[in-house]
Amino acid sequence: MPQKVISNFINIVTGKYFCFNGRAGRAEFWLWILVMFLVSAVLGFIPKIGAILGLIWTLAMLLPSLGVTARRLHDRDKSGWMILVCLIPFIGTLILLLMCLPEGDRNDNRFGSPAN
Repeated sequence: MPQKVISNFINIVTGKYFCFNGRAGRAEFWLWILVMFLVSAVLGFIPKIGAILGLIWTLAMLLPSLGVTARRLHDRDKSGWMILVCLIPFIGTLILLLMCLPEGDRNDNRFGSPAN
């Protein structure tokens, strides 16, 4: 399992850093979220420099995070612009995560073939 998490992270950062086209399956999206959460949590425990490193990490991973989220929404046949629901105070991010939970379309949709 750790190898799958690492390979997914490397694939997104090296091959799909600025990719908003296509579809991302549940595994790709949730493994990405897991890595983002774990690294952010670890950086949060480092005194003083952790906040700066956390900010750098967040900024460096902003585009791939937006990309994988847009592709996950595409897998559900929703527009990537639905990411903007995060702008709703308090519950926006929860709504977005709930939209990413269900299984994607099994057939081709307007965004392409199903993700692996």
